[in-house]
Amino acid sequence: MASTQKSVLGTWKIRCIFHFIVAFLLIALVVASLYSMGGNKLFLEQQMTPTDSTQFCDFFSGKWIYDNISYPLYKEKQCSFVEDAFACEKYGRKDLEYQKWRWQPHDCDLPRFNATALMEKLRGKKLVFVGDSLSRNQFGSMLCLIEPSIPPSSSKSLILKGNSFIFNFTDYNATIEFYWSPYLVESNCDEILNHRIRDRIINIKAIEKHSRLWTDADILIFDSFAWWLQPKATLLWGSFGSSDAIYKEVRMRPRFFEMALNTWSDWLEIHINRTRTKLFFMSLSPYHPLGEDWGKDRGQNCYNETEPILKKSHWGSSTDRGMMQIVESVINELEMRGLKVQYLNITQMSDYRKDAHPSIYREFWMNITEAQLANPASYSDCGHWCLPGVPDVWNVILYSYIMHS
Repeated sequence: MASTQKSVLGTWKIRCIFHFIVAFLLIALVVASLYSMGGNKLFLEQQMTPTDSTQFCDFFSGKWIYDNISYPLYKEKQCSFVEDAFACEKYGRKDLEYQKWRWQPHDCDLPRFNATALMEKLRGKKLVFVGDSLSRNQFGSMLCLIEPSIPPSSSKSLILKGNSFIFNFTDYNATIEFYWSPYLVESNCDEILNHRIRDRIINIKAIEKHSRLWTDADILIFDSFAWWLQPKATLLWGSFGSSDAIYKEVRMRPRFFEMALNTWSDWLEIHINRTRTKLFFMSLSPYHPLGEDWGKDRGQNCYNETEPILKKSHWGSSTDRGMMQIVESVINELEMRGLKVQYLNITQMSDYRKDAHPSIYREFWMNITEAQLANPASYSDCGHWCLPGVPDVWNVILYSYIMHS
């Protein structure tokens, strides 16, 4: 009897040990599988291409990080396309730390700009920046980013044709162009080299003079904010020079901006080839005229600033979010009508960068007076951007979206 009990007890112990081993192995297998899945996910995230990351990442929410290893993305002196209005180092700026700040999104990384990959994507295509001098600022940045991929034997000259500066990449049969149209609609300020007119007239319902030249583009990047911030202008209904045209001097109001954008959006809806042309709209590029926004004395501005604003969620008091909302509303309405315009909201990320404007370090088209020289802040350019600089980040984000399309 005792022998039988020992036998049963021994068998039970063996079964327990067996089940314990099986359970342990199963748990180990599950853990190993989960780890493997996690590792594969990590690997995929690390290998994520611009095509993948663009779908999931908010590139516009983040912070500026000082990075003197990977930035700047090019040297001012090595770029053939930096215009004198943006060539801060050439015009005497000694502090170049503004070139070494990298934008870091909170939840992902920006892709590294690959000029050769972009040119392959643009092979046989035409990309056009449409807008004012800030759009021209971005256009120059794009050419500087791409220049390293241009073979030494190729031409590096810009062609001025009508209202456009055009660069043809013959090796790729590709064109990158800047088209001057500060209001998008027609105005008396539409000459690319002669647009500094005191009494501005805007033909708020007319766009065909410009837009007929956009129809063959594969990628259109629009910008129109800065010129609408002027205190007053004359609106025109009818045609320039027509005897029955109606002119009305007005104080600039958001509704006039909205009327112009509706003219623009109506044209897009009718004339854009939706299977061919990709559309982008750059949000407002902020300027920094008020040093009080970051704790400086009244009368100070971007002059002599050498670091970004580091306060989280900073918005400058001169940044007109109401105008941004108008653009967002018009774009949303277009999407409801079946036409997608990708809105690149670069405003707040740029609003931190009080340090990155040309200030006094640029070519000026007007003569600087003795009184101004005695007070550099009085003539500082706090609207445009030094190159290399902030527009390079705009273009890295644009690059990511283009590669995804």
